[in-house]
Amino acid sequence: MSGIARILLARGAKVSGSDAKDSRTVLALRAQGAEIAVGHDGANLDQLSGGPTSVVVSTAIREDNPELVAARERGVVVLRRAEALAALMLDHRVACVAGTHGKTSTTSMLTVALQHCRMDPSFAIGGDLNESGANAHQGAGGVFVAEADESDGSFLFFAPSVAVVTNVEADHLDHHGTVEAYVAVFDSFLERIQPDGVLIACADDPGSAALAERAAKLGIRVRQYGRTATGPGSARMVDYRPADSGGVARVELDGSDGPDGAHGGSDGGSDGNEVLDVKVAVPGEHMAANAVAALLAALELGADRDRVLAGLAAFGGVRRRFEFKGQARGVRVYDDYAHHPTEVSAQITAARPVAGEGKLVVVFQPHLYSRTRLFAEEFAAALGLADAVVVLDVYGAREQPEPGVTGALVSGRVPLGVGKVFYEPSFDRVPALVAGLVEEGDVVVTMGAGDVTMLGPEIVWELDRA
Repeated sequence: MSGIARILLARGAKVSGSDAKDSRTVLALRAQGAEIAVGHDGANLDQLSGGPTSVVVSTAIREDNPELVAARERGVVVLRRAEALAALMLDHRVACVAGTHGKTSTTSMLTVALQHCRMDPSFAIGGDLNESGANAHQGAGGVFVAEADESDGSFLFFAPSVAVVTNVEADHLDHHGTVEAYVAVFDSFLERIQPDGVLIACADDPGSAALAERAAKLGIRVRQYGRTATGPGSARMVDYRPADSGGVARVELDGSDGPDGAHGGSDGGSDGNEVLDVKVAVPGEHMAANAVAALLAALELGADRDRVLAGLAAFGGVRRRFEFKGQARGVRVYDDYAHHPTEVSAQITAARPVAGEGKLVVVFQPHLYSRTRLFAEEFAAALGLADAVVVLDVYGAREQPEPGVTGALVSGRVPLGVGKVFYEPSFDRVPALVAGLVEEGDVVVTMGAGDVTMLGPEIVWELDRA
């Protein structure tokens, strides 16, 4: 929502809004000229002289929200976030990144790569770029890069020329109801791709690979990436190795399709294909795969390959994507947004080389009661990859509590044994608990989509005073 506000302000619109509490995002919007109220009240619609001509709402806003009710009573046009974003995309060449996991990181990588090519894209991302501290920008170029949210099907408002799908795995069943319905919305997304557009799909994910097959049957041009990628224009990852705090993916790029053609910065591969080294400064093979997807998307948008590779190598990450929060007593503390079992597993796996010989301690906050109930076993198995785990209570977000659904539903299933798994519903007790579990050389990761992000600095402070 703040990204849309930033772009509207940059275009000269008068913008007001509200949030549940003050934050650095709210302060930044006020500095740009927005009128932001704290707390939701129908009277907030009068912040702008004459009232608003439209009201944009996020998926987190319930139908009984007083401002939404007031807007409808007054006959003000109400737009979903994706509708407003789609309107901002008009007259641009659009690249959308969709998928169950990895959307924010891939969108961010693509944006930074295009910025290194001096293409100045407009963008709207679900997280703040570390380079700029912003999640959106009104660019002077003719390209608009956007993270496309499938959680409520609202990405069907977009009509991309370049569509990236990182993976398709069951999630957001609170909205879609069934796995089949969730998959079906991605099929509908295929129909939104421009006639001369392209689908860039991960070959290693079964859901994305199956989507690519269906897209090809519809006559949509497809480019694959990943370990098992094949076909025209594919980018096959033949190797990945950790390096420093990030990694390097060796990629064989098929030159038989796509606008990039064959030019410098690479070695020869088999059958005349080119071999590239894609460097990333963030850890994990999944992040390297995201970078390869961004590479293909950037090439489709006409970017220079060597500058794209330089941009990917310089990518500094996204807030709350394995974000370093501090260090004390030789213990490093990171924060990550992972809130699906696959994401949790991938991030713990990526964090393992960072910890080296030290222990990896994860503080996990389940997100949504429905997701916790449906995936408790899967969350437990993923958390079992750590050395010690602290599970908080569920961050309910837009949902009402469900009887019997607490963090204990997950912690009780983590296969690490007594003394290594803790259920701690009280935030206040977590920093001291974690401080007692770690020693020099260990790594702590706070993980989840809720307010668990607040704990990182508190853990560092507790370690520092101990």
